[in-house]
Amino acid sequence: MNHNLTHLHPYPFAKMATLLADTSPATHYSEIKLGIGEPKHEPPAFVLDILQKNLDQLARYPTTNGIFDLRQTIAHWLEKRFFLTHVNAKTEVLPVMGTREAIFSFVQAVISTDEGTPTVVMPNPFYQIYEGAAILAEATPYFVPCTAENNFKGDYRAVPQQVWQRTQLLFVCSPNNPTGSVMTIDDWEVLIRLSDKYGFIIASDECYSELYFDQPPIGLLQACAVLGRNDFKNCVVFHSLSKRSNLPGLRSGFIAGDASVLQSYLQYRTYQGCAMPIPHQIASIAAWQDEKHVAHNRALYQEKFALWMAELGELLDLRMPEAGFYLWVKAPAMFGGDDEVFVKALYEQANIHALAGRYLSREVNDQNPGKGYVRIALVASVAESREAIDRIKKMLVA
Repeated sequence: MNHNLTHLHPYPFAKMATLLADTSPATHYSEIKLGIGEPKHEPPAFVLDILQKNLDQLARYPTTNGIFDLRQTIAHWLEKRFFLTHVNAKTEVLPVMGTREAIFSFVQAVISTDEGTPTVVMPNPFYQIYEGAAILAEATPYFVPCTAENNFKGDYRAVPQQVWQRTQLLFVCSPNNPTGSVMTIDDWEVLIRLSDKYGFIIASDECYSELYFDQPPIGLLQACAVLGRNDFKNCVVFHSLSKRSNLPGLRSGFIAGDASVLQSYLQYRTYQGCAMPIPHQIASIAAWQDEKHVAHNRALYQEKFALWMAELGELLDLRMPEAGFYLWVKAPAMFGGDDEVFVKALYEQANIHALAGRYLSREVNDQNPGKGYVRIALVASVAESREAIDRIKKMLVA
């Protein structure tokens, strides 16, 4: 048994289950789930139709690197979305079975312990896969706090030189889960220059990139192009259809960027035996080629955010995110500013599930940047959002 398994932390939702184990929900209300970031909007029907029509392709083994038409479609989408001159579909794109699996396996593939214990730098709060993958690769996580003082993006200039010297991989999440902050071209340039100096890989998790309000977020590959790094040296991005197209169960995403890094990762995946079923690939082509359903998806989230801000903006300390579908809410003073107390009250008094921010973070130097915050995922319908708002209003003005 891998001894590093004992070093893994319980998943945030397991911690929530423990927190709520000795209590009961407000059963006079129907349950509203705003804790898990699982999209609830309808998936595009045409994608499901194509999936159904190609089920006979399950009789064929899929290749690890995917069918070329899918890689070419993804390359064209990247070029158009991020203003890239050229993305090589053969060498710079690799379809994956959802980004969660890909992020985990990518870390196992690129981390080397030949020269001692390496470091993987990541934001704090963070997507727990980053940490778990680092630990199981026998690397040491280093957490960069994302707080109101640094606009929830982390101050990477403050990371000590000795940490960068040990760093082999840096995770960035933009748009950020859970805070909704977005990296600017200047932010990206700082990280790219650090990568050039210390030789580490930048892995940008961009799964929420299409859920924006005004301007599309700048991605890592786009920043590379602006800076004249058309080979995307040491830079890779992760994208998915889960949030963009409301297809979390399709398990379809991709990794793109530095061809030399992807070549090594492809070799790892070949031995791992992880390949997307062909019907999923064909359906994914249709999804990546269509933007109408994505615009409709954005409009639904925009409507819900406007509703929450208008109805609760004066009762809760709400911060409008730059992108994504999360509200990163400060726990109200009437609940002691305590995120655990607030999420427990939401459950007991309103039958609303939310997520305590401290469970998405790690305590470093006696500070947990998620403590005192609650993540609310605006994944429910507009009608359920109105109902949730009404219940929360009653709690706050009681």
